[in-house]
Amino acid sequence: MRILTIDTSAVASAALLHFDPADHLRTVEVVANFATEDTRSHAEVLAPGVQSLFTEPVNEGPALDAIIVGTGPGPFTGLRAGIAMARTLSFTWNIPLYGLMSLDALAQQVFDAPRKNDAGRAVGPLAMNDFIIATDARRKEVYWARYSAGAQLLDGPHVGPADGVPALQVFGAGAGLYRDVLEANGAGVYPLFADAQPTAVELGRAAARKIIAAGSLEGAGLLDSTPLYLRESDAKVPGPRKRAL
Repeated sequence: MRILTIDTSAVASAALLHFDPADHLRTVEVVANFATEDTRSHAEVLAPGVQSLFTEPVNEGPALDAIIVGTGPGPFTGLRAGIAMARTLSFTWNIPLYGLMSLDALAQQVFDAPRKNDAGRAVGPLAMNDFIIATDARRKEVYWARYSAGAQLLDGPHVGPADGVPALQVFGAGAGLYRDVLEANGAGVYPLFADAQPTAVELGRAAARKIIAAGSLEGAGLLDSTPLYLRESDAKVPGPRKRAL
């Protein structure tokens, strides 16, 4: 199975992945990927970035089984850029489109990461118990969700101040930004994941894990492409003019 994944909930990123849904032991292959470090130039870099993933002509549509887009949570402008791109490609290429919460991408990365001893040897999974994924929501807030040690979503997503995050191990850029607040409330921050952002590669691995477990795209429990903004837009439709008299 060949999938294109796009995530712009934080940085702009896209990836092309290949895997066999019937083979639970085979590693997911990342065929190509790109990601920026800039969180404010999604619209400018996304289209050429996606095009760079393919070696074959894409005018009439590449050989893909699905497009999977990160649905956030994330800021309006960046998130819209990725979802609009995914919907456009799905329609133009006539390829099924699915959504997946972007925080799941970081949860998958934590699940895949080993816990190491002082000698640098892997001694088990990094997350031994429930953990939190937190990303930057700006306005001195974080987007966060709670996961089991197996990276299964238990609660969320939410948006709010860092002091409202449960006292568990916290991973992601939100943890790095508000480390003092989190630790003061009893949460733990893992330094190597304190600036991690969701990317399309990890989103693809999370999607592949669901597809392999289900044995098919249709049974994987993936979402539609509805964005998870979690906040109302700052832009408001003007109301009627007030009478002067």
